[in-house]
Amino acid sequence: MTNPAERLVDLLDLEQIEVNIFRGLSPHESLQRVFGGQVAGQALVAAGRTTDGDRPVHSLHAYFLRPGRPGVPIVYQVERVRDGRSFTTRRVTAVQQGRTIFNLTASFHKPEEGPFEHQLPPARVIPDPETLPTVTEEIRSHLGALPEQLERMARRQPFDIRYVDRLRWNAEEVEGAEPRSAVWMRAVGPLGDDPLVHTCALTYASDMTLLDAVRIPVEPLWGPRNFDMASLDHAMWFHRPFRADEWFLYDQESPIAVGGRGLARGRIYNLEGQLIVSVVQEGLFRKLG
Repeated sequence: MTNPAERLVDLLDLEQIEVNIFRGLSPHESLQRVFGGQVAGQALVAAGRTTDGDRPVHSLHAYFLRPGRPGVPIVYQVERVRDGRSFTTRRVTAVQQGRTIFNLTASFHKPEEGPFEHQLPPARVIPDPETLPTVTEEIRSHLGALPEQLERMARRQPFDIRYVDRLRWNAEEVEGAEPRSAVWMRAVGPLGDDPLVHTCALTYASDMTLLDAVRIPVEPLWGPRNFDMASLDHAMWFHRPFRADEWFLYDQESPIAVGGRGLARGRIYNLEGQLIVSVVQEGLFRKLG
């Protein structure tokens, strides 16, 4: 049996069915809709497969247009917008059962030396990931055992996730909490040496916890939910090379939530404290019931 990291690599290994057309699997899941990070990661793979491979992704901008259906393959159609001396641009449309569910524009940049560099330091001192409990350990310590559904999800989870701040479990603990969250993450196994795979794997991971920052002042992150949420759009800028199977810190905050929409932004650092990726996402929030 393959481990979750190997399954993630397989999920990102698209079938090419025409020069600019690719097909990706969509696993059968108990979720109501296909995970947005999966669609974004697969679309970025499709874009990257139509380049020469010598230009890393430097940014992506995406819109989630319709919920995808689990278990139904997704077709990715790539438009070769531009091949310049320094930049390459691709536009990807994801289609499922004849309906467009997702659009992505990705830009690739030929590596070059800049005239200067600077970076703001991380906002706070963060404990080492190895000193923190995994999400499953933290849930077990609170509940005594994982519910069956969470146990199945934990076994399929391709990333080790460790929250820097302890999870809150009731309304009293949530009260007064700032809309901020930070997690350490890394793939649970090796992802190989293809830089595009690592970029697309981190793109997958970037959608896993970012909207948590919007919910933190309102309800506990685990347990029954009072709100349904869905990603609306997603943007990423890739600053430095990295490996998604090595620890990275995802520092997240929500500057505003209003009108049923919440904005979240994240900064992703490597173990050395270097900023490697910046992320911004907006989500739709609606009260259940």
